[in-house]
Amino acid sequence: MPELPDISIYLERLQAKVLGAELMALRLASPFLLRSVEPAVGALLGRSVTTVERLGKRIVLGFSGELYAVMHLMIAGRLRWRERGAKIPGQLGLAAFDFSTGTLLFTEASKKKRASLHLVAGRDGLAAFDRGGLEVLTATDDEVLARLHAERHTLKRALTDPTLFDGIGNAYSDEILHAARMSPFRITTAMELAEASTLATACRQVLTAATATLRAEVGDGFPETVTAFRPEMAVHGKYGQSCPVCGHKVCRIVYADNEANYCATCQTQGRLLADRSLSRLLREDWPRTLEELEDHKAQRGAPRRAKPEASPAATAALAAPRRASAPAKATARRRSASGNDSK
Repeated sequence: MPELPDISIYLERLQAKVLGAELMALRLASPFLLRSVEPAVGALLGRSVTTVERLGKRIVLGFSGELYAVMHLMIAGRLRWRERGAKIPGQLGLAAFDFSTGTLLFTEASKKKRASLHLVAGRDGLAAFDRGGLEVLTATDDEVLARLHAERHTLKRALTDPTLFDGIGNAYSDEILHAARMSPFRITTAMELAEASTLATACRQVLTAATATLRAEVGDGFPETVTAFRPEMAVHGKYGQSCPVCGHKVCRIVYADNEANYCATCQTQGRLLADRSLSRLLREDWPRTLEELEDHKAQRGAPRRAKPEASPAATAALAAPRRASAPAKATARRRSASGNDSK
């Protein structure tokens, strides 16, 4: 899912491409994309773009007359900039915004069709899409602590809750927690101001650096490759690879459709966090520390002990034909008699 750095670059390039441009046509290729009824699509045609803004992970195009197009990319949704009138891709294409300056394609590489488009009238209507998450780039330490104490969550869950923090998803929450050297399972209501300050600093550093990297890659063009797995990331998507700080292997927690990555040495004092499915399966055999994990791997990879050779007498006994036991003979006689009676 595109997160704050990705959305920020989308906004910058859209401002350069469509701000002040007139919307000539809006072509819908998927009946699932448009989730609103009023205003109608035709109400936006002929209007110029006055604002390009962000609401959480949503991209908002504002048109003259206070009409808005709210796009939520979800996990697999992407935006492409092409020449005016470009064809909508057959399998991935959802919609095309034909501006006087070019065409913005809305695509989604998923069969689940979670991406959405809402057309909204007025700022009041737009406010309904604001989840209320805190803008971490400008928030104070006290504001961050207040959000952490608002609900009892794990730190990983709190960072990705759009009602608590704005624009952070699975990928950058991993990176932020690694930079802050904090466990994903840290309980937020137990955190103190000093920890909130460390977390806020990590948020600013990670998100600002990621945005700068993406900006340098895109230049004057338009984002073409938006992915949650980037080579410069420290832990996200790096399971089994070396942590760039300590050199130990990156660990993971698998839950539902997601995977969280962390460094046990840097973030949990060497303690392995229980993967829900594996810990239920292994129970008391689940390794609690990196040392236990290495011992477990060593034992699993150790050569099996050779079985002792059988004595000649035992081998002969196994090879000899076995005599039927008395109960077996009696059963055979009954079956034979039953067969003769039926003839």
